[in-house]
Amino acid sequence: MSDDYQLVRLTNGTQTLFSAKYGEKLHPGLGPQAEADLLYVRQLQICERMRRETGEFVIWDVGLGGAANAVAALRATREIPGKLRLISFDDTSDPLAFALEQASALGYMSGYEEPITKLLRHRQVSFMNGALSVHWEFQLGDFPALMLAGRKAEIKIPAPHAIFFDAFSPAKNPVMWTLPVFENSFWNLDPDRPCALTTYSRSTLVRATLLLAGFCVGTGPATGLKEETTIAANRPELITKLLDHRWLQRAQRSDSAEPLREPIYSRASLMAATWEKLRLHRQFAPDQAAKIRMEK
Repeated sequence: MSDDYQLVRLTNGTQTLFSAKYGEKLHPGLGPQAEADLLYVRQLQICERMRRETGEFVIWDVGLGGAANAVAALRATREIPGKLRLISFDDTSDPLAFALEQASALGYMSGYEEPITKLLRHRQVSFMNGALSVHWEFQLGDFPALMLAGRKAEIKIPAPHAIFFDAFSPAKNPVMWTLPVFENSFWNLDPDRPCALTTYSRSTLVRATLLLAGFCVGTGPATGLKEETTIAANRPELITKLLDHRWLQRAQRSDSAEPLREPIYSRASLMAATWEKLRLHRQFAPDQAAKIRMEK
């Protein structure tokens, strides 16, 4: 295991992980347990949706890290009878191994040390989580490459009901935030299966990228350091507060809105062709688009 990760204490007293490689904290606003529960579990209505699901419920956990998001989902759903398939993605197991070593100090892993240990060793584990039957697998490798392979039908990835998208920021880890990554992710969804994605970022660039990839996009709750987060879905009814024409106007004026098409971070205003695609997106009603043209 590398020496990349270390424990740091947040202003609220909670401890979390810090990556020296990326220069970023994991869950820096509220801490691992509270932020994971608020942003990923509650915002995506995981418990409510699982209770309505008659078959297996699938979650993609993109950016496994120290498993705070995955554990939050497990803890919240343990009394729901049914089946959960949890598919975690990361290009390293180092933060998970470090978090397991520091489980006592971090606190959020309590009760899940055994399945996490097995996940680290075998890349998959099946167990009963209270009333819930869980199959948890760890896809260790390049997430963008996996999404492309799924689109090419080279591999079969179970389509998700929910996506926790928790990669390091676009400025530090641009390879995870490009338009092709989100286009390929959207392609791997089942059009007949409602799916919602949430992420901590509220940037115009990220929201524009999700829209161009095919998602509907809205605003999510604050998480301590951020006034808003972002939720996206293949069905608009999964989003309480959709972005509207006022957001489109702000995006048009922004100096950092053009999606990344290559894994190199840059800031740029929207190109004319990008603006036109956003303006015609299905979540923006035709009369709203007409109003924007009149106000320009």
